[in-house]
Amino acid sequence: MKDSKLTLSVHAGSHGDPQHKGAVTPLYPSSAYDYEGQAILYPRYYNTPNLKAAAVKVAALEHGEAGLMFSSGMSAIVTGLITFLKEGDHVIFQSDLYGGTYYSVITELPRLGISYTMVDASDPQNLAKAIKAETKVIYIETPSNPTLKITDVKAVADIAKAKGIITMIDNTFASPVNQNPIDLGIDIVAHSGTKYIGGHSDLCCGFLVTTHTLMEKIHSKAINWGGSPDANTAWLVERSLKTIVLRVRQQNENALTLARFLKTDSRIGNVFYPGLEDHPNHAIAKAQMPGGFGGMLSFEVKNDPLGFTNKLKLIKRALSLGGVESTICSPLKTSHSKMTAAERAAIGVSDNLLRFSVGIEEAEDLINDIKQALS
Repeated sequence: MKDSKLTLSVHAGSHGDPQHKGAVTPLYPSSAYDYEGQAILYPRYYNTPNLKAAAVKVAALEHGEAGLMFSSGMSAIVTGLITFLKEGDHVIFQSDLYGGTYYSVITELPRLGISYTMVDASDPQNLAKAIKAETKVIYIETPSNPTLKITDVKAVADIAKAKGIITMIDNTFASPVNQNPIDLGIDIVAHSGTKYIGGHSDLCCGFLVTTHTLMEKIHSKAINWGGSPDANTAWLVERSLKTIVLRVRQQNENALTLARFLKTDSRIGNVFYPGLEDHPNHAIAKAQMPGGFGGMLSFEVKNDPLGFTNKLKLIKRALSLGGVESTICSPLKTSHSKMTAAERAAIGVSDNLLRFSVGIEEAEDLINDIKQALS
């Protein structure tokens, strides 16, 4: 199916109502299906109708062959990693990771006898230098959470393929609208579907997208480990995905407008957004994010970031991201709270840094809210 993303977002995976000829895929809450004359359907097997519909749609948007929906982004990430790692293996991560991924790596992988190395992936050669004979996976995320660093996806894929190493990327911040890493040579794409895929701050899920061959391996492990979502969540996701292109395009536009505004205010310190021309890897981001630079940005409030967020009226202080409403949070107190001060400093997460998920509101209204909160 070679339709545009607008068309794919509406039609891919959505089979409608075959019984009553309705335009919308029905909700199938059943956990018990007849097993004679058909494949065995069971929620833990990830193959009930609503789970499959959502996974097919995300895979189509990511230009992948197969998708699998999980109960959370971390469930997807951990399942994807552990499928291809065993005791004695080695994995390379970029150093500036989402805090949940980072904490999972440092607490769980050593317990399983799996070693890891974390490197600055802004220069892909750092990844190449970290490769060992036992390296099986290279894992990146770009733009990174929360400092919006950019990694050259194709360069990483080329390095890994030359050594027969599997590559995996967290594409949550970009969304499948803006960036398709499979087109650049990445093997496995992960998403926290709680964010842009769900898009309304009312559900929790995750996705993996890859080839049929790799997905067979992932699926076989996922069945053993659990992590499948419920039909209600899958139905909501399929519904939400029908507007993802429209939502993300508006968020892209708003984020660039807000980033440019923040750069002009003397009360604001660093502003991190790959759409700004002075971002160190703006050219790479422009090349590998043809859909846009995303709705996420981060900035430093020079004085009293807590007081600033207390005074916001339209922008909501909240933990998650990617919803239609604008939200803001302190990585120090949320996503990166389990890291030490030294670890946060090493990846550029200052105590004054705020992560801003720009919604679909009128950009001028968001600017006015920031102005009054800074006053």
